[in-house]
Amino acid sequence: MINNDIVINNDVLVADTDYSRAQAFAAVLGFMKVNAVVTTPDKLKQIKTQELVEYLAIFSIENSDMTDYFLQRIKDDKCQYPLVLLADRSELNNQDVAVDKPFIAGLCFQSDYYSLSRVLDQARTLNRKERRMSNRECQQLIGVGSGIARINELIDQVADTNASVLILGESGTGKEVIARNIHAQSSRKDAPFVPINCGAIPAELLESELFGHEKGAFTGAISSRQGRFQLAEGGVIFLDEIGDMPLPMQVKLLRVLQERCYEKVGSNKSIKADVRVIAATHRRLEDLIAEGKFREDLFYRLNVFPIEVPPLRERVEDIPVLVHELILRIERENRGSVRLSQRATAMLQQYAWPGNVRELGNLIERLAILHPHGVVDSKDLPVKYQTEEYVDFTDTILDDTLVPVPANDTIEDLSSGGIDMKQYLTNIEINLIEQALSKTNNVVARAADMLKMRRTTLVEKMRKYQIDRID
Repeated sequence: MINNDIVINNDVLVADTDYSRAQAFAAVLGFMKVNAVVTTPDKLKQIKTQELVEYLAIFSIENSDMTDYFLQRIKDDKCQYPLVLLADRSELNNQDVAVDKPFIAGLCFQSDYYSLSRVLDQARTLNRKERRMSNRECQQLIGVGSGIARINELIDQVADTNASVLILGESGTGKEVIARNIHAQSSRKDAPFVPINCGAIPAELLESELFGHEKGAFTGAISSRQGRFQLAEGGVIFLDEIGDMPLPMQVKLLRVLQERCYEKVGSNKSIKADVRVIAATHRRLEDLIAEGKFREDLFYRLNVFPIEVPPLRERVEDIPVLVHELILRIERENRGSVRLSQRATAMLQQYAWPGNVRELGNLIERLAILHPHGVVDSKDLPVKYQTEEYVDFTDTILDDTLVPVPANDTIEDLSSGGIDMKQYLTNIEINLIEQALSKTNNVVARAADMLKMRRTTLVEKMRKYQIDRID
């Protein structure tokens, strides 16, 4: 059913300056069992940011007024909305639109069922990824390699379920960050996220810490106290280092997972538990089971959806972007700044990183203190991070990395009488554009993404340099 008034938190919003045209398109979506809400620019301004981001997709009719409005809105709200650009078929050359951000996809009014379904599926995936960090308390998973991409896919798949998740990985790989991302993308995101380190609490206190206790339950229990499960009611409890939990507590945790209830220490009254459990460990639980130190039935209860986090030494391609992000984080917190040379970054890619991302973060903070606002070269790194041989990883960071090569494949020598710097830089720019077009099979939008520029900017440069799409 199409509503004339604004209805917040519906599936799809259709925004157009022409209300009748928007209604016609919304009717098409209605045949696809999609609930569509039609709005005009004036009504659109009344919708708050937190309400607008809840839409699966926002179909915006392509005209200068609507486009300019969303560009300004994204800038003001500092939020990437799940936008789909709509245009007339004659403007699209009978093909789907290839668009830049802020639009996640492009369609024409006359698109078929398959095209519409594909874009809606794309919206389900992409708008969640784009808005993954809308929760500012949740750190982002940083990386450009396949390992982090795979983890993000798993998070997308499991976040909106109530399945138990078991996160496996070495210390310092970011297991709690993954758990917080799952919580931030789930329907429980407005409820508590309660972490507890099972290995850091003495065995005799762990039951009280998890389930709470009544007054007088034991010596020192001078008042009743809530446990972590009660604090996490409706939300998520994160059981870190679950492999260190004592066997007697494993039995009681298994009962909570099976029966969804528990009792406080010193009480025989059962309390219902609406809590999602996410557990993590750096240990191999299968080995602990073989040694009789971990219950097999609890393992299977927790291991409904496992996520394995690769160590940093297995994703060295992520180190440059991690370094960049860690420096930005220090700067945002006004704790100084530092820069690493290309050689220093490449040298860090050869280190084994037993402490993983946590160790890298500590190193960047140390370098910011030792070399405030300076540039750190390989020789300035602590001795343990210096390797005997220097290997340049910069050409292998990404399969699609563009290598800036001047048109004549040589770097001119200034001592020979100088160079025409403007022409020299132009040659480099032309070469990069041609590389990007070649690597993306002449898809201008993807080439623009590789070059970190808007599609319209790339089109202008191609026109300026008279660059045709490469055969």
